[in-house]
Formats: sequence, structure tokens, C-alpha cells
Amino acid sequence: LKQRRVMIPLTLRGLAAISGTSSSHLGRIERGERFPSALILRKIAKPLGFEESELFSLAGYLSPQPSREEHGLGRLDPYVSSMLSQEPVEVQRTVIGILSILKSIAKAVK
Repeated sequence: LKQRRVMIPLTLRGLAAISGTSSSHLGRIERGERFPSALILRKIAKPLGFEESELFSLAGYLSPQPSREEHGLGRLDPYVSSMLSQEPVEVQRTVIGILSILKSIAKAVK
């Protein structure tokens, strides 16, 4: 979340003001000291440029659901699958978060 917030750029206080959440609570979430509730995720999704469902998936609340056009087309490369399966869940989710950020940057550049 912090990587996305800084990339926008948006300060922690700015996100707190937009979302109606305290900056100290958001800071604890960014540092991994607290797990965000569904309500907090809803409040911060749009300001951070996420779809709610995307952020819920990244946080582990939902299983990622492929869109109709993606369904069946994007199978995971066996090498990528093998490498990711050896990593802890936190690393796997971080990789997905980084991928999401890169996709957003690529989309913005187009």
C-alpha cells in the first residue's frame, strides 16, 4: 500500500483525510503491524487507484477472479509457478502487489 501511495504521490495524511481514517492507523497497516478491515480497504481503494475487488484480493479477503476475457487465457507459467510456490505467502502477495503497480504505470504511460 505504501508503494502505491508514494507512487501516486499521496502523503499518509492526505490518504487519511480522503479516506476518513487516522494516519496512525494507516501507518500501522503499511508497516504490517495491523491487518486492514474490509471497511478500511473500501475507504482507501479508490484514492490508491485500486478496484475494491483487486484490493480485497491482494489483502486475502477474496480469491482473485479472472475477468471473462482473461478466463482460461493466462495460465501461470510453470517456472513462475514453481518459483512463487517456494516463497512464503507474504512474498507471493508482495509480488502480486508489485505487478499491479507496474501494470498501473504501464497503463498510465500509454
